[in-house]
Parts: sequence; structure tokens; C-alpha cells
Amino acid sequence: MSGYRIHDAAALLAALAAPFLVALALVPFRTDLSAVNAALVLVVAVVAVAAVGTRIAGVVAALSAAVWFDFFLTEPYRRFTITDREDVGTAVLLLVVGLLVSQLAVRARRLRRTVISDAAHMTSLRGTARLAEDGRSPEAVVEYVRRELVGLLGLRGCRFEYGTLMGGLPRLEHGGGVWLHRPGRVTEYADWPDGETELRVVGGGHYYGRFLLVPVPGPLPPEQDRLVAVALAAQAGSALDTAGLSRQA
Repeated sequence: MSGYRIHDAAALLAALAAPFLVALALVPFRTDLSAVNAALVLVVAVVAVAAVGTRIAGVVAALSAAVWFDFFLTEPYRRFTITDREDVGTAVLLLVVGLLVSQLAVRARRLRRTVISDAAHMTSLRGTARLAEDGRSPEAVVEYVRRELVGLLGLRGCRFEYGTLMGGLPRLEHGGGVWLHRPGRVTEYADWPDGETELRVVGGGHYYGRFLLVPVPGPLPPEQDRLVAVALAAQAGSALDTAGLSRQA
């Protein structure tokens, strides 16, 4: 979580500073550089910030670019006033285009992350299937899944416990939600609950054990990651069932 906060703060700082520095660098050339070309250079700065920052950072960068375009690159210089009607139109277009391209850059970055994440998920699932196909022991499959869960869910730790339902722990369910079932009360979590969370392992309709997840406090991972974790646990259950280990009702 602290890493995300540092990244967001750095992105906002860049959103404020980058257009300012670019506009300042253009000052020596402002008499030879048309307002449109200056605005295009500032749009590049906005896209650069949005490509590595957040949606808010992109908006701030677009606003910053429009402000410093007015202050440094339009007459009267060093005043937040524009007297030329064409420059007013250019400033407005800079703001609008900056907002649009920054949002497109953020969306493209998120799509790229999704593609990378999906590829990693497929690698995890294929790895588990390959172990089973190669005739590896169910313990090897369980250990592989345990390691994958740590990385996938960003856990501090994870262990597998055979054949017990003791404890009444919060549970990562098939639908990807985390729930705690108590008599007369069901609680759903948006953040990781304190202590351990169980992920049950079932194969052939029989319960074999559970992964006990030890999370880092904070929000739950993305739903897609949680669903992949459930699929990995199901593969471990299938391996245990195929091996014919003693079943727990």
C-alpha cells in the first residue's frame, strides 16, 4: 500500500512540475515557435505523465499545461491573461486535447497491465496442469499452488492444512469474495480480515484440506486474481483426488 501511495504522490508531483518545466524550456523560442506547436509539445508532456501516472495525475497535468502555456507562451507574458483570440482557442484546445489523450494513455496502460496479468495467470494455471500431467505427486502440486498463491495474492505467507475444518475462519469463496460465516450472521470483506483466511481444497466433491492465507493488511487483490487463486486450489484438489488420498467428508 505504501508503494502505491508513493507512486501516486510522485505522479501528482510530475503532473505539476513536468508541464511547468517544459513551458519554461520553451520560453527562449516563444517568438519563433507558433502557439500551436508549443501546445503540441506540452501535450507530449501530458501524455508522458499520464502514461506512468494515474487518471488524476493526467487531469492535473492537462490543467497545468494549459496554465503554464498561458503564463509563459502567450502575450502578455508572465501574466495569466491572453489577449489574442487565437491563443485563447489554442489554450482551450490544449486543455481539451490534454484531458482526452491523458485518459487514453491511462486506459492503454491499464489494458497493458491486464494483458500482462492474464498472461501470468495462464502461466500459473498451466504450470499446475503440467505437474499433474507429468505424474508428479499431489504434494508437489500442493506446494506449487502454495507458492503461486503467495505471489498472486501478495501474501506474507501461506501453508496447507490437510483434512480439518476447525477454527471458523474467513473464507475465500468460489466467486472470489471473502466471507465469514457464523450462525445467524454472514460478513463480507472488502479488505483482508485480520489473521488467516482459508481457501478450501475440494476434489471430486470431497474436501481434502485448505490453504491458510496470511495476507498483508489492506484491500483485497483484484477479483480476477482471487478467481485464479480459487482455480489453482481446485487444481490442487483434483490432483489430490486423482491420487486417491483419504477423503474428508
